[in-house]
Amino acid sequence: MRDPGCVFCNIVAGELPARFLYADETVVSFLDIAPATPGHALVVPRVHRRDLWEIEDDELAAVSVTARKVAAALREVLTAPGMWLHHVSGEAAGQDVFHYHLHVIPRYAGDTVQPGWGQPPWSPPDLTKTDLDSMAALVGEAVARHT
Repeated sequence: MRDPGCVFCNIVAGELPARFLYADETVVSFLDIAPATPGHALVVPRVHRRDLWEIEDDELAAVSVTARKVAAALREVLTAPGMWLHHVSGEAAGQDVFHYHLHVIPRYAGDTVQPGWGQPPWSPPDLTKTDLDSMAALVGEAVARHT
């Protein structure tokens, strides 16, 4: 099942560019285009699921397991001392892309991310395309080692 108007469905289908970190038959992970910190990634099910109430149990489990693998790779490659997993469901909670997704956000001492309310609670770091390409390649290799 796919929603042609959904940005994440279009990324999963290869119709929009993304820096992929991991992909299997159930989930995909890629770098966020407006990262909170370097390495900020998303994990999404391949099938369009609007939110926490629509995602199937096996898909939710696959997203969680993949998030842990991506987090381990981010910690290894970027030496991030902490990790923040972030998810909201429903417009009232701040969801703005209506395809279930879990943010995997590396945390660093002194970063500006404030877990709290707002859209979003951060300002993206200044990263070049080269920085992002390199990071995606290194983290993708590390995810493969954790699989």
